Amino acid sequence: MTAYQIQAEGLRKRYGKTVALDGVDLSVPAGSVFGLLGPNGAGKTTVVRILATLLRPDAGTVRIGGHDLARSPREVRDLIGLTGQYAAVDEDLTGRENLTMVARLLGLPRAEARRRAGELLERFDLTGAAGRTAKTYSGGMRRRLDLAASLIGRPRVLFLDEPTSGLDPRSRGAVWDLVRALVDEGTTVLLTTQYLEEADRLAGRIAVLDHGRVISVGTPAELKRAAGGRTLDVRVTDPGRLADLERVLAGVAGSAPTRSGELVSLPVDATVDGREALDEVLRRAAAEDIAITEIALRLATLDEVFLALTGHDAREGAAA
Repeated sequence: MTAYQIQAEGLRKRYGKTVALDGVDLSVPAGSVFGLLGPNGAGKTTVVRILATLLRPDAGTVRIGGHDLARSPREVRDLIGLTGQYAAVDEDLTGRENLTMVARLLGLPRAEARRRAGELLERFDLTGAAGRTAKTYSGGMRRRLDLAASLIGRPRVLFLDEPTSGLDPRSRGAVWDLVRALVDEGTTVLLTTQYLEEADRLAGRIAVLDHGRVISVGTPAELKRAAGGRTLDVRVTDPGRLADLERVLAGVAGSAPTRSGELVSLPVDATVDGREALDEVLRRAAAEDIAITEIALRLATLDEVFLALTGHDAREGAAA
């Protein structure tokens, strides 16, 4: 098995005057989750469509599983599965019929198609709903059915384009568990998402994409460290003392704290000893009789990383 299941170099794509991709490079290790993080319009779906052989790049090269995409698209298609942003199921067919149909389209004999459909229905906890039409399924069930369909051909590489968009927290968690199980079995997953928590929980490495360019690549921890410093979070017993706490924090670091509900956060520059800053906050708060119920020094969140790298929030639409 090749060390990198996905290698893309210099991917470029324009739609008229709009530059969708402006020289994207990606290297995805085998048996891992690689996160592609960015706002709407950043180019994430364009990357996935190119890698999945659905769209030709204007420039650049791609190798998947050792095969050159331009020269051997059929071999690449044999290796991959794709789940798009919206569940691509036939609502008038049952769950079992949807999976059997996909299996037959992939060339499986009738008996093997039924057996494979049954395996996946059981794996995705859909056996009880197998005889119901997909239009009666909840959003989470449709997403699981769609993911099951993408696995009919046992792909070695799976593209998940915002797979939990619109799902409730419980359904998102179920999809996350399924993704982890697939990777444990050796599947390589390229995950695009706007949910920074999703990228943080699933991806071993993340590429931050903005306006068609990769602006940073690393593990979640590396990206957080690169954001520049840490954050001190403090919560007080008496919400009436929040303004006093903000004044104390500003005096310690010389920068403006931010407030979210009853939690006050203070950026701590990387050149400042975090432990000394924490001790100084406790000392000054005690001197002013401000009771603290919670205090913690942490690395930046991925939300803060994205803001530091791009100057805007990850959910904001980009121009491209």
